[in-house]
Amino acid sequence: MIRAAAALAFAFAASLSPALAQTGAWPDRPVRIIVPQPAGGGFDTVARIIADRMGPLLGQTMVVENRTGAGTLVGTEAAAKAPADGYTLLLGALSNIALNPGLYPKLPYDPLKDFTPVGLAVTWSYTLVARKDLPHKDLKELIAFAKANPEKITYASAGKGSGQHIAMAVMEKLAGVQFTHVPYRGAQPAYQDILGGRVDLFFDISSTARAQVEGGTVRALAVSSKDRQPFHPDVPSVAETGVAPLDMESWFGLFAPSQTPAPILARLRKDLNEVLARHDVSDLFAKTGGRVLKLSPEETDRLVRADVERWTKLIKEAGVTAD
Repeated sequence: MIRAAAALAFAFAASLSPALAQTGAWPDRPVRIIVPQPAGGGFDTVARIIADRMGPLLGQTMVVENRTGAGTLVGTEAAAKAPADGYTLLLGALSNIALNPGLYPKLPYDPLKDFTPVGLAVTWSYTLVARKDLPHKDLKELIAFAKANPEKITYASAGKGSGQHIAMAVMEKLAGVQFTHVPYRGAQPAYQDILGGRVDLFFDISSTARAQVEGGTVRALAVSSKDRQPFHPDVPSVAETGVAPLDMESWFGLFAPSQTPAPILARLRKDLNEVLARHDVSDLFAKTGGRVLKLSPEETDRLVRADVERWTKLIKEAGVTAD
């Protein structure tokens, strides 16, 4: 009986030992952050700011790996299928976590089942900009014109299914108007046409729109967040104007495969929070209009789940697809 109990105890301890050894030694090699977008964009910038400062706290290099393809699907799916050992993380954002479920009828990953949030780092609003010579003085006047003249107002996006497209399409649906969508391959060609007066509007993420607004090349009509943004104190939110109850901010953060051991998640969260508490980090994000997020794991989980549910519903109601 004693031998049997001892054997059972040994077998149980042996079954746990790989996980215990893994978490106890972790990390003993570089940790990679998969970025599902090319180098140089918003995803990549956030990942590198975090990696450069979080690596020394972990005592290991954090390697940023850009895995592009099919929008954000290829890189996100690769992270979802990676071993849940703490050595592969995802740079997740509103787009690949909360917007994609509404855009794609068959997503190759489940953002809520396949991932656990380590923490959200920063968020940006979108800024609705207009060509300089647009005759409507504000958003309310523009919407009134659009209601009387369906499809006369044109708007640019960085591509069908992009955040810029979704922000405008959802506002359009909520406001009860019809615009004409002009998709481009990225923000740069979209700006070329709005600066040239060939398209009327562009609902761009504030980090890139801010420079154009401050340079006087476009007019800012509204921001997508519920409240005004500190860098655009004179620009109302869409909700504030009363034309539509829009509340949209594009957040970015770290996500781990869902079965990642709790001790590893706790360490990652501790070190990420330490990075986000640094003044140089908050100042760096603030220069582009970003706001550092300081949420508990429970608050983060609630926000992510709420945004997945809310945006899936809004995108489907607006009839937006990635095709």
